Amino acid sequence: MPRKPVLTFLAACIMSTGVFAATPGNDPAALVKIRDTAMKSDWAYERLADMTDLIGPRLAGSPGAAAAVTQVADAMRKLGATVTLQPVKVPHWVRGEEKAELVDYKGRPAGVTQRIVTTALGGSGATPAAGLNAPVIVVRSFEELKARSAEVKGAIVLFDVVFDQKMAERGLSGQAYRQAVKFRSGGPRMVAQMGAAAALVRSVGGADYRLPHTGASGLQDDQRIPAAAVAAEDAMLIARLAARGPVSMRLTLTPQTLPDADSFNVIADWPGTDKADEIVIVSGHLDSWDLATGANDDGAGVASSMAVIETLKKLDFKPRRTIRVIAWANEENGGRGAQAYLDAGKGGFAKHYAAIESDNGSGRPFGMRASVSPKSMSLFAPLQAALEPIGAGAFQRGDIMATGDLSGLEQAGVPVLSPLIDSANYFDYHHTAADTLDKVDPDNLRRHVAVMAATTWFLANMEQPLARWVDPFKP
Repeated sequence: MPRKPVLTFLAACIMSTGVFAATPGNDPAALVKIRDTAMKSDWAYERLADMTDLIGPRLAGSPGAAAAVTQVADAMRKLGATVTLQPVKVPHWVRGEEKAELVDYKGRPAGVTQRIVTTALGGSGATPAAGLNAPVIVVRSFEELKARSAEVKGAIVLFDVVFDQKMAERGLSGQAYRQAVKFRSGGPRMVAQMGAAAALVRSVGGADYRLPHTGASGLQDDQRIPAAAVAAEDAMLIARLAARGPVSMRLTLTPQTLPDADSFNVIADWPGTDKADEIVIVSGHLDSWDLATGANDDGAGVASSMAVIETLKKLDFKPRRTIRVIAWANEENGGRGAQAYLDAGKGGFAKHYAAIESDNGSGRPFGMRASVSPKSMSLFAPLQAALEPIGAGAFQRGDIMATGDLSGLEQAGVPVLSPLIDSANYFDYHHTAADTLDKVDPDNLRRHVAVMAATTWFLANMEQPLARWVDPFKP
């Protein structure tokens, strides 16, 4: 006996129970049309090409960041969205000269030095213009650092912590990143308090192609020492030489921390019908690091979010709730765009039905992750059924998504969703000079749009209240 198509079977079950009958905008045929329309369009890829090829890097406070605000706002206005530019004061840190070389070590031939491939971390302080010379000590944990605290003052401290690529390849890239990046975000500040001359970290990423990975250092004005990432190969070299005997380095970093700059969150609203006062956010962050064009981090997320409205407009679909596309400012080195949004909504976010953020690259999407209650899981069956034909029907629940820009909204009780993406190789390019358009597969980007658009539409038309996450540790 032939099997019934999954979509038909699930739809029949849902309609028979009455769960879905009261949401006319969420019939299976509409979800299929959204999916198929997105899969036939390269609008998002074209917008991503505009952003990366015409503008380039978009670090907060830079001309590129300002140009991207204008570009995205103009594109959304052309679609007919109501665009608001929400003012944000952002950090303005600029990279200067970056040089490092090993000038002394046991067994060094006379006249020989070795160049180290390095890049300053965001918020790094500066060395003297001529550089500084200091001994290097290598540590692999905070515990080892504390045990060797007597050696830290006046030294350059290298955190040689390996990114676990095998973990990333098995679907745990987020965990692999978190356990390595804590040394980049917390290490420089710790050694600054201990009197170190400078801090180095082994690049947090999975591809050892002698590419340094930048990122925020966590340093503040009162203890802004020079801080940089070194390529994995160079971290390994320094560690090997340190095992032979003392190592000295000449390090030159000349970044500047300028006064805060004016920027904006780009907010584009696609108005709802009978529930227009309720909001579903779909978003990505507009800023990028300055080494490359931020195609994966997070141009793809912004372009996919923008394409949600383009897809619905093409179909002339009117959502019940207002769909709000947000291109967040300053995610990378401050999070001030998200904070500005929270500050503006101090009256509460009860009218925010749900929020989506895509900030895990442009790998193939397999479905969605969501911080919804267990009892809400069954409500998403029609969405899963519509996305299964493109291999994106997975749905994972968690108490907290912790997606960066949406963390504050999540803590306020707004259910948060994020695409479930193959990120096995995301950290090969993350925060490097290699995060460029050629790393984005156009077919994967179409799938991103299909997942984002179908999910946003589904949320915007749900009849049932979506059970909100509740912090179990709050009284």
